[in-house]
Amino acid sequence: MSFEREELYRNLIESIGEDTTREGLLKTPARAAKAFGFLTQGYEQSLDSLINEAVFQTEYDDMVIVRDIEFYSLCEHHLLPFFGKAHIAYIPEGKILGLSKFARVTDMFARRLQVQERLTTEIAEAIQTILQPRGVAVVLEAKHLCMMARGVEKQNSNMVTSHVLGVFRTDAMTRAECLNLLHNRQRG
Repeated sequence: MSFEREELYRNLIESIGEDTTREGLLKTPARAAKAFGFLTQGYEQSLDSLINEAVFQTEYDDMVIVRDIEFYSLCEHHLLPFFGKAHIAYIPEGKILGLSKFARVTDMFARRLQVQERLTTEIAEAIQTILQPRGVAVVLEAKHLCMMARGVEKQNSNMVTSHVLGVFRTDAMTRAECLNLLHNRQRG
C-alpha cells in the first residue's frame, strides 16, 4: 500500500511539470505517502482498542470539561488540512474516562477525511457510547486551509461547530453553563 501511495504522489508531482529525480524531490513521494498514512490513521483505529479499559466508576456527577484539545484533520472536499481546538464537556452518570482518552478519541476521528460538522458529531456520539453520561457537549473551533489558502482566501475566518446530547440538549440552563464556562475562558 505504501509503495502504491508513493507512486501516486510521484505521478501527481510529475503531472504539474516537476522533475521527481531532482535532489529536492527524490524522497518527496515516500515522505508524502508516509505523511498521508499518518494523517489518515484514524481508519485503522477502533474505540474499544483506543479506550483500553480507561473507564472508571465514580460518584462524581458534576460537569467535566476538557478544553483546548488540539486536532488536525483533512477536508474531504479538497484534501487540505483544517485544524483547531476541541472542547468536550460531559456530566457523568457513574463513569468517568481517563483524561488522555478525550484527545485520543478526538484524534481518531480527526485522522480521517472529514468535514468539521461530522467530526463534531462523531466525537460527541463516541463519548456518549463510551460513558452513557447524563449529557455530552462538543464544541470545535477550526481554521480551514481550503478557505484560507485557495478559493476566497480569507485567512482570519474560523468555523465553530457544536453538538449536544442528553441534558445539554434538553436543559437550557445546563447548556448555558457549559457555553458560559467555555466563553469566559476564551475571553480571559
